[in-house]
Amino acid sequence: MAESSWWRDAVIYQVYPRSWADSDGDGIGDLPGVTARLGHLTWLGVDALWLSPFYTSPQHDAGYDVSDYRDVDPRFGTLADFDALLSRAHELGLRVIVDLVPNHTSSEHPWFQEALRAAPGGPERARYLFRDGRGENGDEPPNNWSSTFGGPGWTRIVEPDGSPGQWYLHLFDTTQPDLDWSNPEVRDELESVLRFWLDRGVDGFRVDVAHGLVKADGLPDADMPHGYLTVPTSLAPMWDQPGIHDVYRRWRQITDEYARPGEDADRILCAEAWVKPADALARYVRDDELHQSFNFEFLMTPWLAEDLRHTITETLSAAEAVGAPQTWVLSNHDVVRHASRLGFEQSHGLTPPRGIGPDDPQPDAALGLRRARAATTVMLALPGSAYLYQGEELGLPEASRLPDDVRQDPTWERSSHSQPGRDGCRVPMPWEGSTPSLGFGPGAESWLPQPPEYGALAVDRQRSVEGSTLELYRKLLSLRRELRPGLGTLTWYDAGSDDVLAFTISAADGRVVLVLANLGASPARLPDGARLLVSSSPDVSNGIDVPIDTAVWAEIDHPG
Repeated sequence: MAESSWWRDAVIYQVYPRSWADSDGDGIGDLPGVTARLGHLTWLGVDALWLSPFYTSPQHDAGYDVSDYRDVDPRFGTLADFDALLSRAHELGLRVIVDLVPNHTSSEHPWFQEALRAAPGGPERARYLFRDGRGENGDEPPNNWSSTFGGPGWTRIVEPDGSPGQWYLHLFDTTQPDLDWSNPEVRDELESVLRFWLDRGVDGFRVDVAHGLVKADGLPDADMPHGYLTVPTSLAPMWDQPGIHDVYRRWRQITDEYARPGEDADRILCAEAWVKPADALARYVRDDELHQSFNFEFLMTPWLAEDLRHTITETLSAAEAVGAPQTWVLSNHDVVRHASRLGFEQSHGLTPPRGIGPDDPQPDAALGLRRARAATTVMLALPGSAYLYQGEELGLPEASRLPDDVRQDPTWERSSHSQPGRDGCRVPMPWEGSTPSLGFGPGAESWLPQPPEYGALAVDRQRSVEGSTLELYRKLLSLRRELRPGLGTLTWYDAGSDDVLAFTISAADGRVVLVLANLGASPARLPDGARLLVSSSPDVSNGIDVPIDTAVWAEIDHPG
């Protein structure tokens, strides 16, 4: 595996298709809309885009309930539209990663419909996790597992003869039945799906719920509350089972078949695996398994210097032990945007909110944005690759005051309205500050309402504006491409305060870059002779003081 493989220090931008750009005015983003806006990504300076699901789906979970893995949902376009998007992206020098959802299908998938019509014990049901219920009449679930979205993890069906029947497992919504990955037919089918998209020319896959495919033998009761994903894996019989690694070794063999030696054309696999501790997560990126795995421990770490030092040290060490780069991320379509998440009081052991509703405590918007800019400035200097989520380059906050009647995330209903869900981070992109739907589409329609503050944050309001969040991201990405810190080695730097996070990176051209983030209560000082390269705060010049909640890159003559 070449040290220069493109993915080892790539910056990959997540596009959530239904919220990126609407080409036909129906209020839902689509693939032609993505294609029309690809120029934004090349101007910004990223290396690749990751497309969230666009497959045929009833959309009970925004496309993560797939009914046909080999076609495009008509809401988003056609296979020809996908091919056009892929071709245009490649012309622009952008690689394209697509989402793969292998843990579960839609309940409308032909396989599951066949299972409902079949008798218990037949091969149709063997593709899923159907089990007889417990209790005298089988009217209790087969075990105590719950759904990540809230409520029980099992649903009982009515048999074809009308009698109460077996139960099927769904670790997410009732419309997302889990596949049985001990069944060779399931493994063969998903490998065929991989090849279908690789044959079309995609550059890789983001693997949804990568840690959930294989369950513990016998499906034993869980000894801990497990509705949340970040649990010690030793306690979770539904997550991170040893057999999962056999699946990914086979997938790695397949993607390696499609690599073009000498052209830096690896096809990659990136795991969405909420796995703890760090060494357990690192097993997913051994050199014969997946290429990347999101560092959610970093995403979940509060804005405290001590906590960040610990997380960065631990997760870098775990990845280095298996010869893999680390994969950094701060926002995505499943979590509160970091411009809002960091606007709350930060404390050790903090669990970030899983959504913000209008009746919840609201973040400090100005503080959150200042910290978010600093956090991204740190992240893009760290060794390894990084993922950005659409709109974070604009400093978009969470849409935290959405009316309850527009919510579409199944978490809202399954939690009996106790959790607002993820809709707040999925609101459509603002492109033009003074047009209907803020340039998202040709009319005023938008599948989720855009909050008033998004207008001032639109692309056209920030582009070429010195000090804007958009221009900060562009400057960081330009410097990252020049200096290649993603291929460097991190060395911690003593800045004289426990509340200052500081490290050096050796740049590709031999320069030493000091990255310093002030998380304290008073200004921090750069060393004498430091030459400022970029600052997260527009009020920093070449002086030696770094304000509170600000991060900088500076060139220094020696590591110190």
